[in-house]
Amino acid sequence: MAHLQTEPLHEDFGARLTGVDLAAPLAEAVVEEIRAAIDAHSFLCFPDQAMDDDKQLAFTRLLGEPEANHVILGQEGRIEHFGTIGNVQDDGSVLGNDDKKTIFLTGNNMWHSDSSFRDNPTFVSIMCAYEVPDEGGETLYLSQRAAYERLDEDERAAIDPLVTIHDYVFSRSKVAPDAVSPSHAKSLPPVRQRMVRRNPRNGRGNLYLGSHARDIEGWSHEKSRELIDDLHTRATAPEHVYSHAWKPGDLVIWDNRCLLHRGAGYDADRHRRYMRQTRVCGAGPTLEE
Repeated sequence: MAHLQTEPLHEDFGARLTGVDLAAPLAEAVVEEIRAAIDAHSFLCFPDQAMDDDKQLAFTRLLGEPEANHVILGQEGRIEHFGTIGNVQDDGSVLGNDDKKTIFLTGNNMWHSDSSFRDNPTFVSIMCAYEVPDEGGETLYLSQRAAYERLDEDERAAIDPLVTIHDYVFSRSKVAPDAVSPSHAKSLPPVRQRMVRRNPRNGRGNLYLGSHARDIEGWSHEKSRELIDDLHTRATAPEHVYSHAWKPGDLVIWDNRCLLHRGAGYDADRHRRYMRQTRVCGAGPTLEE
């Protein structure tokens, strides 16, 4: 790349990129390099970035339309483009392990792709780290593209035409039976997604599963879970996982079309964590790809 220096992070995916200040105005050529790097590496870490919310939102817009935070939209009916990941609140207060908000966020500790439960799921997520725990708090990632490519030809042919039902209430009910408010649940009915997606720029296929994937359309729940759980177990084998230990100043972009991620957890009674996330809307429903 002409402007960016790239260092690989895992044999399946991921790169550490330097040579650019993402808080400054960016030439279109640099933005195109970042887009190409997303397609090639799926996970990008830009260390030592001096960001704030205004700069992060401006950078987010360079990659597409910012996505509304579904929790705030579903619970309060208003548009907000940011989400806070961690226990430090806007007023500086810190929530402990037993707070309802902390417990709700433990849903992020299940493997998932952001907003796969929306008709138009997320393209990329962008996270800026400001305060991170001294112990714990890593985020784990794996490539569903590499998982798909590890399947044999017959397995790929069998799953290529399948449609999966993704259901936010299904996944979050594993955290607590009443984890999702009635208004939030009503705003996010189950949706149909392709089980296999293809990157439009390079044609490479990938699984599209995660904790929100409930059933396979036309299959019984038991048969659905047998296949989904088998694919998931193989995809999440430890050797396929990259663990990102956050540092203040990290700006990370990950491609939700082909990666799964989950939080590793941390002790919110002992540590502060403050990270800000924005997301970019996808190009449209997966069934239209």
